[in-house]
Order: sequence, then C-alpha cells, then structure tokens
Amino acid sequence: MAARALGGPGDAASAALDELSRNFTYGALGAGNGSLSRAWYRRNQIHLFGVFLAILGNLIISISLNIQKYSHLRLARQQHPRPFFKSVLWWGGVALMAVGETGNFAAYGFAPVTLIAPLGCMSVTGSAFISAVFLKENLRASDLLGMTLAFAGSYLLVNFAPNITQAISARTIQCYFVGWQFLIYVILEILIFCILLYFYKRKGMKHIVILLTLVALLASLTVISVKAVSGMITFSVTDKMQLTYPIFYIMFIIMIASCVFQVKFLNQATRLYNTAIVVPVNHVFFTTSAIIAGIIFYKEFLGAAFLTIFIYILGCLLSFLGVFLVTRNREKELLPQSYIDFGNIPGKQTLDKIQPDPNGLSYGTLPDGSDSTQSQSGEKKEA
Repeated sequence: MAARALGGPGDAASAALDELSRNFTYGALGAGNGSLSRAWYRRNQIHLFGVFLAILGNLIISISLNIQKYSHLRLARQQHPRPFFKSVLWWGGVALMAVGETGNFAAYGFAPVTLIAPLGCMSVTGSAFISAVFLKENLRASDLLGMTLAFAGSYLLVNFAPNITQAISARTIQCYFVGWQFLIYVILEILIFCILLYFYKRKGMKHIVILLTLVALLASLTVISVKAVSGMITFSVTDKMQLTYPIFYIMFIIMIASCVFQVKFLNQATRLYNTAIVVPVNHVFFTTSAIIAGIIFYKEFLGAAFLTIFIYILGCLLSFLGVFLVTRNREKELLPQSYIDFGNIPGKQTLDKIQPDPNGLSYGTLPDGSDSTQSQSGEKKEA
C-alpha cells in the first residue's frame, strides 16, 4: 500500500501491464482498448495516418526500384542498347520514387520519428516480394521468414511506439533547437563525424562501418529537419502559417545539405561493397540514428513505461532481423550478354567462346586470361 501511495515500482509495473493488456485486447464490445477497437483507433488515428503514408510510400519506392531494374534488364537485352536515361520506363520509376519519398516526408508530419523511421523495412521486404512476382526472381525460404519477422516487428512498433501528438510549430522547434540535450548531442556528433572523416580522407580507411556511420550521423540531422519542415508545413495548413519564421528555412537547408552528403557516402559504400551487405547495415544504422535523434530532440519516449520500451526495442530487432534475412546471400544477377564464337569463321582455329567486355575496347578475355586483341594480333604474325 505504501509503495502504491508513493508511486513506487508497484505503480510503474501495474501501469505497464495495463498498457500491455490494452494493446493486446481484441474484439471487446463497447469501450474496448485493443489495437482493433474503436477507442484505440480514436487515440491513434493521427499516428495511423502517418503510418499509412509511410507504408504506402515505402511500397511505392519498392515498385519504383523494380521498374528501374526491369528497364535496365530490358535495355541490356537489346542489340543496340540505349542509355538508361533515355528510357521512358526508367523515368517512370524515378517519378514513382519521388512520390514514395513524398509520402515518407509527409508521414513525419503526423507521427513520431521513432515510429516512422523503422518502417523503412517495408521497402526492403516489399521489393523482394515484388521482384519475385513480377521479375520472376527466386523467393527463398529465408525471404518468407524475413518478411514475416519484419511484419511482426512493424506491428509491435505501431502498437508500442510513443503515443505523443506534438504540434510542430516554429516556436517549438526553436525551443528544441537551443535545448542543452540537443546541443550536447550535436557537439558529440560533430566530433565523431570529424574523426571518422579524418580516417576516411587522410588515412584512406574506407571500411563499410566508417562509411555507413558517416551516413547515419548525417541521417540523424536529416530526420530531425525533415520532421521539423514537414510538421511546420502541416501546422501551417491546419492552424497558423509557420513558413515566415527563419527556423523553417534553417531546417530546410539542413535537410537538403544532409541528404546530399548522405547520398555521396552511400554511393561510395555501394561502389566498394556488395549491395546485399550495404542495404541491411545501412538500414540498421539509419534507423538507430533516427530513433536516437527522435528521443533526444523531440523527447518522444518521455514518461514511457519500461515494458513499452522493451517491446518497442523487440519490434525494432525483429524488423532488423527480417531485413538481414531478406538480403543475405542475394547474389548479383548478371545481365544477359551475347557471346562471340570464332569457331564458325572459315580458316580459323576453333576457339572457346569469348565474353565481351562492355567497359573496354577489346572483345574480352580468353579462358587462359589473355586478352583477345593480343591473341588476334599473335595469329596474324604467325600467318
């Protein structure tokens, strides 16, 4: 009794168990509190709209990636392939990519960062499913298991992410921007970024962890600024104009600059390492960085129960594991290329087939590794 009167551990545990019970109560008549009840829907309808925008945006991104991939495959099969940027189909994929990213951008204006950022797993798992259906790629058992884990993790995230509805006004962003928590966070982030950049530029260390940590540090600023810009635009539409405040344009510049440098380091990582490694590691780093940024800048887990935080972390881990399972051991598909067979040329010795080299002036390489142009010149000298 004394512990309950003083608000001790008994109250905290009881509140956490009550919240867990509310989130897993289904089909109750009347004032139900479960995740399928009307009461739960009314409490979370704004967040659910943001979740809907994020999931829809990620699925559209998955479709756009597969359309661009299909356009590359179709161009490679042509006898005289055109540059990919002259393909209408490729540009259609780019347009869909812009639509999907717009949906993600708008989602941050309606839901917390800690809810929207982990839902990026829908893009990876959705892309694997779409490519299996439309591009006839193999759908492995690990893909199905990964999709199941990602969906289960997303369900836990939607139910146990912080239920905080913030009116993102310019004055709110200004207060958060000069808060001591954020200032300490930015100073530490700048120090880590400069140290990693020194090793990357001066020491020539281009390990995947260094590159993707640089991307993640920039991503935290991107997420903070994206939510700020999106939230202020939403506030301007629903309540009062916020676009006249200087903080809006400061956040907009931070958003653009951080996105540009993110793309630079991410492209470097994809050039040096296999995409099957870069995608899951980048997803984990990006999501973790975004969650930390949401907790520090927007204080999204303030007052949350321990059990809620634990199940939220479990949902994140399930989505991470799902992404790893979907992307692991996924080999790069070789584009179909024609072979040149010298065996049909009269008066020539029968040779094995030679693979053309699209990046050089020679026909390719012979089975013993010698260059084909050198072999041809050697034949002329012997003749």
